[in-house]
This record gives sequence, structure tokens and C-alpha cells, in this order.
Amino acid sequence: MQQYLDLVDDTLSTGTYKRNRTGVDTIASFSGQYTVDLSEGFPLLTTKKMDGYRWNSLIHEVLWYLSGEEHIRNLREETKIWDAWADEEGLLDTAYGRFWRRYPVPEDDAALPGETWPDDAHRWVSVEETADGGARRVFDQIQYVLDTLEENPHSRRMVVNAWHPANATVSTLPPCHYSFVVNVQGGKLNLHLTQRSGDIALGVPFNVAAYALLANALAQRTGFEVGEFGHTVVDAHVYCGRGERGRWYANNLQYVQERLANVETKADYLDVKDWVVRTAPDERPDDEGYDHVPGLLEQLSREPRDRPAIRIADKPLDELTYDDVEVVDYESADALEFSVAE
Repeated sequence: MQQYLDLVDDTLSTGTYKRNRTGVDTIASFSGQYTVDLSEGFPLLTTKKMDGYRWNSLIHEVLWYLSGEEHIRNLREETKIWDAWADEEGLLDTAYGRFWRRYPVPEDDAALPGETWPDDAHRWVSVEETADGGARRVFDQIQYVLDTLEENPHSRRMVVNAWHPANATVSTLPPCHYSFVVNVQGGKLNLHLTQRSGDIALGVPFNVAAYALLANALAQRTGFEVGEFGHTVVDAHVYCGRGERGRWYANNLQYVQERLANVETKADYLDVKDWVVRTAPDERPDDEGYDHVPGLLEQLSREPRDRPAIRIADKPLDELTYDDVEVVDYESADALEFSVAE
């Protein structure tokens, strides 16, 4: 997918050195944006391997979002992708699916003057029992979108939000891809994702595929052709190493960017990679893989292959299982390994 490679190139070529909470430094750019036509194929990256256990993790994570669960006891049987942020009981203090399917609605006595909220009988509201025997009201944003697509598909209000400001201030890891909008134009269902922060090497490829899958599933269940996937990444970043390796980019990023400005062919990216590997200090054994720059330069040297197709079983969204989703005719370049900055 060339749009992804353009995002990589733009961030490395124009980004700035930026430290962050993980202790692994980054090269970051502001407001990366692109659009992908989903009718031309499923945007699973072909410039690196994304099938096998990676595909397994991706599908189980999306299904976990759709379940509305706030714990990972079922998810961790298939993938360890969220283990680092869960407590000993497998509970997360924030979770995308929890807010997708069970966004909290304030009780009447908690609402501010002038606010309006749906009552308990509203069709997208349900009342759950709490652990202490009490009750809470929650709103199903996914069902709201499904019903609106059936009844008022030209609505401009099909917004699904995983961000709660008060929760985000104290959460271990507040949502990165925090809001998406479904929009129908000319009989085609489009989806736009906004994320506050995007790890370009590891996170963004998963985000693209996950929300493209969701767009296909929503379109299939509501009778629309699938249209475009739009993506905005506010802080689009490439991790560039920890300690001395990371600090090297603070002093040498301009020289990396000068070399990138002279790239004329894909093979030239390998020359830039070789220069970085030769010139930068070695990563310490415990820090290997945190510098994503060489791997992404390797990826930029590769030509995207034809996109695969996606097949989703014709059943309700809530009943989908791993075996109901299949990627077809997928061929890719070799795998690239990157370490996760937690």
C-alpha cells in the first residue's frame, strides 16, 4: 500500500526528534493523513509479512473490541497484545470495546443542568448490574451506527468514540485510535479514523487493517458497497532507539534527512539504511529492535504487491468468530521485526 509507505517517508524526511513517556525516542511528524480506496482490495500491507500470528492477533483483537469486554481473559488465550497494560485479574482501566459497546451514560441526578440524556427505555441504552449490586447505564455506539445505516444512512452523526477525558487522565494507556466516523456517499460506506498517536512501524499497519475490516463488515451488513478508508494520525512517529542510540538521532537527524532528500529509486533507501547502521552507535543488547528506522528504510525499498481480498461470513456482527474472517490471495515480502515500546 503506497499510502503507508508515503507516511513512513514523510515522517522520516520531515519529522523532528521527540522524547516521550516510554523512554524510547522518536522521530515524529504532525497530522499524517491519507485515504485508501477499499474497493481496490484489502489494505493488509504487502511490503512486510502480516499473516500468520500477526493476522491471528489482529482478528482476535477486533472481535474483542466488538465484544465490549473490559478484561483480557479470553483475548490472552489467543494473543498477548494487551497483557502489558492489564492488571493481575486481566482487567484494563480503559478499553476500546468497552466504550464502543458500553459507553457510560450519567444517571439523572448526575447530569448537569440543561443536559439531555436517553432514559433507560431508549433502544441503544441498557442497564447493567455492577459488582456491588448497583446498576449503571451504558450506550451501544456500534448498534447505533448499524441502525442508523439502515434507517438514515445520510446522517452525519455516525461517530463512535473510545475517548473519555476523565478516564484518559488516569488510564494506564488511553486509546490511541480514539474515534471513527462512518459516512455514506453515493451508496458507498466510508470510514474515517482519527488517532492521537501512531507507532508507524508496529501500530499503524494493524490500525489500517482493523478499521478496513470493520468498514467491510458494516457495509456488508447494511447493504452498501464499501468505499474509502480515511486516516488521520495526529502524532505519527517512528521509534528510533533508547539511550545513546536514540540520542544519536537528536544530533544526526538532519543528515538522515539530507540523504532521504536525494533518494531517487527504491534501492536508494537501502543506501540510507546502510549509512545509519554504519554510523549510529550499536543498540545495547536489552534495547535491540527499538530503533525502527533501519527496518522501515528496508520496507521503503520494497515494491507494494497486489492487495488481497477479504471475506467475511454473512452473519450478525456480534456472532462473528475468528474462522468467519478470511484474507484471500495474500502475498508479501519477508517479515520485519520491531520491538514494542511500552
